[in-house]
Amino acid sequence: DIFDLLEYSQDLGFSNTMATNATMIDDLVAQKLRDSGVSIAAVSLDGNKETHDSIRNRRGSFDLAVRGIRSLGNAGIPIHINITAMDMNMRQVEEVTHLSEELGASIILYYQLVPVGRGEEIGDSALTKSENRELITLISDLQKNCDAIIEPVAGPQYWSYLLNRKGLRGGPVLGLAEKVFHGCSAGRGFVYIKPDGEVLACPFVDASCGNVREQSFDSIWGKSAVLENLRNREERLKGRCGECNYRTVCGGCRGRAQAMTGDYMGEDPCCFIEEDGGDGDAA
Repeated sequence: DIFDLLEYSQDLGFSNTMATNATMIDDLVAQKLRDSGVSIAAVSLDGNKETHDSIRNRRGSFDLAVRGIRSLGNAGIPIHINITAMDMNMRQVEEVTHLSEELGASIILYYQLVPVGRGEEIGDSALTKSENRELITLISDLQKNCDAIIEPVAGPQYWSYLLNRKGLRGGPVLGLAEKVFHGCSAGRGFVYIKPDGEVLACPFVDASCGNVREQSFDSIWGKSAVLENLRNREERLKGRCGECNYRTVCGGCRGRAQAMTGDYMGEDPCCFIEEDGGDGDAA
């Protein structure tokens, strides 16, 4: 059904992107996806061959994913590589980044494991505060010599880290940065609609905003208390996030805040930025 759905979506005027493990994609499938209107394909690659196969619990899944990535590239579909950073692959960040670039990725996204949904079962594998800092520092260093754009997901401290490292904690330059970088985009830059119609600010934020089967999306967007809180987070964040000068350019990961504190407006427990001490202290 996937090709019919993609063509229907294309006929409605949508730009189709897809997230896939790519294990069932060969040259023929990739070309059909391109013909059905897929404009971007995001493929999961969670480490080297041994680590990826272990995480996916399927021997050979790494080789199939790489084959799929090459087929998508040959079909002319731009590639994004998604990596879920966790304790078992943190030592492979540089290796996977170079491989992703070699495979032609234009964007490399390092997702952090947020312990929600099935992620709760492996919550112990989520990055600690010090590992969060290590990942963001490494991404910053790798970006200097990488043609692909590298960004963390569930790691909005990246932007405040870069500013803080330069000693920019206020003034006109920070004001300019606030117009460009908006940190956590939950409920601000996007929302997530589940198959049953429930609207969430983000897949990681388990706080219902409404259901599109019961009311219009416009009504949910304009009247949801959850979305209102997130749109006005600068005045409503709690704890260290609420006191931070970087709350506009960062705002902390709202999903991680809820998963670890029970409050989606609470402070992000994995934030390492300390405004009074260089680029932060890792704990």
